[in-house]
Amino acid sequence: MTGQVNAVDGTDVDVVIVGAGNAALVAALSAHENGARVLVLEAAPWEERGGNSRFTGGIFRIAHDGMESLLPLITEESAKWKDRVDLDPYTVETYSDEYARVSRGRNSDVLTSAVIEESYETVSWMVEKGVKFELAVGKLIDPEKIDEGQRYRLPPGGAFRAADEGIGLIEDLFHAVEEAGIEVWYDAPVSELIMEGSTCTGVKVQRQDSHQEVRGNVVLASGGFEANPQMRQKWLGPGWDLVKVRGTRFNTGAGLAAAMNAGAKAVGHWGGCHAVPLDANAPDVGDLKVTDKMSRYSYPFALLINAEGQRFVDEGEDHVWLTYAKTGKSVRAQTGAWAFQLFDSKTTHLLEPRYSTGTPIVADTLSELAAKLGVPAEAVERTVHDYNAACSDGEFDPFGRDGLSAKPSGQPAKSNWAQRIDQGPYTAYTVTCGITFTYGGIAVDEQARAVDFAGRVMPGLFATGEVTGGFFYHNYPAGAGLVRGAVFGRKAGRHAALAGKAQS
Repeated sequence: MTGQVNAVDGTDVDVVIVGAGNAALVAALSAHENGARVLVLEAAPWEERGGNSRFTGGIFRIAHDGMESLLPLITEESAKWKDRVDLDPYTVETYSDEYARVSRGRNSDVLTSAVIEESYETVSWMVEKGVKFELAVGKLIDPEKIDEGQRYRLPPGGAFRAADEGIGLIEDLFHAVEEAGIEVWYDAPVSELIMEGSTCTGVKVQRQDSHQEVRGNVVLASGGFEANPQMRQKWLGPGWDLVKVRGTRFNTGAGLAAAMNAGAKAVGHWGGCHAVPLDANAPDVGDLKVTDKMSRYSYPFALLINAEGQRFVDEGEDHVWLTYAKTGKSVRAQTGAWAFQLFDSKTTHLLEPRYSTGTPIVADTLSELAAKLGVPAEAVERTVHDYNAACSDGEFDPFGRDGLSAKPSGQPAKSNWAQRIDQGPYTAYTVTCGITFTYGGIAVDEQARAVDFAGRVMPGLFATGEVTGGFFYHNYPAGAGLVRGAVFGRKAGRHAALAGKAQS
């Protein structure tokens, strides 16, 4: 299939889905399952379909009871790992605690409780629809490089992902959509919601030579504003217009703006976003040939050093899945939005496989490495010397928070994995800030119904995914975004379909 089909004229359907990523396609399948005639509107051409979801590593952070509870959800091939890895349960309580901790308690209890409590059930439903999942083995550390006899320990919240990551997730979802006979229009961005007061009755689709109206209950799943430099500068602040975009170029905030122009309530952390350390040579906008493979997440085993030769962050604050989405913001705040990750020979074998897409800078001495990087050698040597002097002896554990810490004077502490950087050759990878998605959005209730500025439900308008706010503040637990989109996508599709039946 290489273009749009035209079985539906688009003037009158039951449910209109705006977007075509994970949240949108789950909503489409849910609405269809509940008897609705569904139309999906994708702003991108067929070749670039799938939104940000297609660029992801595919992690789904779900509550589970350990390995036995995941086995019914994963492929047979992935299940072969079950006797070679350790995996603790990831309870609803732990999930809730971590979610609240990284968001500093600002997240909506009602919304996030729904995500967490319905996460396992929603993924089980996706499996029934044909979406394949697997254990996230090899995501952060290449298992082939683990010492013989050492077991691979998966982080409980990051243990589970879509098979073949975001690419596989979108392929499986589109296959299910096509098998269901759901219509998809490509090159079909939505420019405006059709409103009667606070009631939404459809959308206007911006074609090259005209606008086309499509009537029906609307599910907005069109993403945030991360690919729009003007909106980034306005809401995130100075300098954010120049950061690199990790995902789709089509998440320009158009759907979000249309909803707010129609009276939807703005909620959440409009100055916050998911921003990660990205290879300094990554493309300015996401490239589907590399998807998320330019990310650089092994920094807990390194030192992050800026252009002045100074450390600026606690690299070992927590597991990387609970810190990576805010670390990019720290990099952006440095001179030139630039830094480098410094490893010595004790830890280069722990680099996650994605580092293979980068070009390491290697030298036998720190001064030689600094010269290659163009940073002051004396400052780098002093930073590393002072850090090393603050390190203590202890057991290093790459799989768990080991409490191996250092508190050098005049530098940030390193709370875990604080080994001395003292064995050459030394390896550096340069990084910048890559934005993934934005946290501010429109308000929804527990049924995924949009809420207006007066606090009233907006009949006919539902929303899911990055276009919604109130879920994430300051930071982000890895994999919670895809789950948020799926849980509320399923809700949005179901309630949009049922609302249509009630109206007919």
